[in-house]
Amino acid sequence: MLSRTPRGLRLDGKHWTRTTASRPAGAAKAASAEARRLNGAAGLLAASVLADSAVEHYRGSFQNPAMYVPLAAAALSLFGSADGAARRGGGQKRLRRAIYEAAAAVGLAGTGFHLYNVVKRPGRLSWLNLFYGAPLGAPMALTLSGALGLAAERVRDTPPKVAPEILGLPAGRLLAALTAAGLAGTVAEAALLHFRGAFQNPAMYLPVSLPPVASGLMAGAALWPRRRHWLARAWLGLTAALGLAGTGFHAYGVSRAMGGWRNWRQNVVDGPPLPAPPSFTALALAGLAALALLEGHADE
Repeated sequence: MLSRTPRGLRLDGKHWTRTTASRPAGAAKAASAEARRLNGAAGLLAASVLADSAVEHYRGSFQNPAMYVPLAAAALSLFGSADGAARRGGGQKRLRRAIYEAAAAVGLAGTGFHLYNVVKRPGRLSWLNLFYGAPLGAPMALTLSGALGLAAERVRDTPPKVAPEILGLPAGRLLAALTAAGLAGTVAEAALLHFRGAFQNPAMYLPVSLPPVASGLMAGAALWPRRRHWLARAWLGLTAALGLAGTGFHAYGVSRAMGGWRNWRQNVVDGPPLPAPPSFTALALAGLAALALLEGHADE
């Protein structure tokens, strides 16, 4: 009578030992491609943070010297991401890892600073302070950039016949959950600012209607990784396109202000933030990388 080997175990002498799932042929090359895609997502988020922080902190006249720190961290994360996306091998992986860790830490610290900026105002957590105080969700984009960059390095460093894991969890599932959470947070930030703008243009409903569906689909992919995720892939494509189109809509918003682009020094600062919408594109790219890892059976 033939005995069936338990899933995920192998017989080593007299003892059963747990094995790590192997990937199909060509999976090492695919994992390298997904690592570069994650580097690209991290870099796009870093570029968004760099430009957005430069504008917002310039408007705040850099009153606190700490306001220069996220610019430096975002610039370094952008550099590290460009280096990682351009390489198939390791390269300066220790330097990139250190950069991403610093970016994630600066983003967390920035969230604390922004929260303090809001609650120290009269009225504390009032709608007025949430509308016009330091944006609570903005620094988390830098933390996400660092987290995605670290995930890229972990996927890239995984041996060819070993399923990539992050923090002891399957990389595809964890990245799907991270993408879902990141999209939800970005939607909340967009909803707050578009509510402040009274949804004057019907297009302002798009970033609070399309990306939430993508977030839900990615949460589903994290919970049920073995299902087919064609709808999630298609919806992430829509979300990525929305992020690029959003920059165009914001540029149109700047042109409608008094003086238009002729008065760009004031209108770019006071108008809708041009660098914000590409955050949706970056998170969509990260989600596509997560789905590729899931569909490559790396998590089985």
